[in-house]
Parts: sequence; C-alpha cells; structure tokens
Amino acid sequence: MKPNRYEMIVWWSEEDTAYVVDVPELPGCMAHGSTRHAAIKNAEDAIKFWIKTAKDDGLEIPLPRGRLVFA
Repeated sequence: MKPNRYEMIVWWSEEDTAYVVDVPELPGCMAHGSTRHAAIKNAEDAIKFWIKTAKDDGLEIPLPRGRLVFA
C-alpha cells in the first residue's frame, strides 16, 4: 500500500476538546482524536475510506499535490 501523501492540517479545537485533522485535497475528509497521534491515525483511516468510497462511486480521486500554500 502506498503511504499517505495528502496534506493534513492538524489543530486543537476548544469547542470539540479534541485535535481535528482536515485533509483539504479530499473534500469533506476530516477526523478528530483526543491526542494528535490518535487524530492523525483517524485521518489516515478517513483518507482510505474516502478513496474507497470515491472508487466505488466512480469518482475522480485527486492526486496528492504535497504541501498546499494559501496566501
């Protein structure tokens, strides 16, 4: 299996009292966890599920672009 190469943005959410991970290249792909490690692991699982669902639905899967820069 290929390693995940999608950018993941991790932050602490006071509202959720959890770490949140957003995968901006995969619309709607997010995860959370009580620790950074758990949140990233959950995001890895969410990425796999997102890709499987897209394949099953015949949707295009974006190629990882690496680090995204927003100005």
